[in-house]
Amino acid sequence: MKRFWKEAAAAPVDGGFGITLDGKPLKTPARTALVVPTRALADAIAAEWNASGETIDPRAMPMTGLANAAIDRAGGEIATGLARFGESDLTCYRAADPEPLVDRQTKAWDALLGWARRRYDVDFATCSGIIHVPQPPETIRHLGQAVHSLDPFRLAALAPLVTISGSLVAGLAVVEQAIPADAVWDAVTIDEQWQLEQWGSDAEAEAMIEARRIEFLAASRFVELLN
Repeated sequence: MKRFWKEAAAAPVDGGFGITLDGKPLKTPARTALVVPTRALADAIAAEWNASGETIDPRAMPMTGLANAAIDRAGGEIATGLARFGESDLTCYRAADPEPLVDRQTKAWDALLGWARRRYDVDFATCSGIIHVPQPPETIRHLGQAVHSLDPFRLAALAPLVTISGSLVAGLAVVEQAIPADAVWDAVTIDEQWQLEQWGSDAEAEAMIEARRIEFLAASRFVELLN
């Protein structure tokens, strides 16, 4: 799509803050008014539209994309799908060796699980390997309740955090701003970083990791702008 507006701006509207393009309200792909809860998020979305070149690139507009998802798509079905990640969370499946990798995983992933244990009053079954280990029913239930209790905007942010990382615990830690997003990213990419260290630089693999990192941190920023 070609750029068709000169200026984007945020403005108060009923129910929150909207964005206008040359004075006309911006709408979502489903043709619903794009209204967000905070001025900070509205300003960030307007800034994305003002920074756009002659051709719109959705990849350069993550705040807009997440807001669209929150308004058009976030709901019970999305929450149920994300909650299922708690049944096979990345942080519960550890390497058996080598020892340096095991130590890294233990230090980083035990910190995430420790936070979740305290926050949600749950416990986790962990193992070495990839064979599925069932989690306690109460753990699945409590984590599911945490996901379903999120408002649509935080639920929209949780989706990429979980699907990119493979960890519901990591996603919830970022959404609740309990652990800095950079630290969580380092934790959930331990395996990828280990592989790069062992086998040397791989431009394609590094580019893929960087693209995921940018999307992960954009979702974290979206959460920050909601507060």
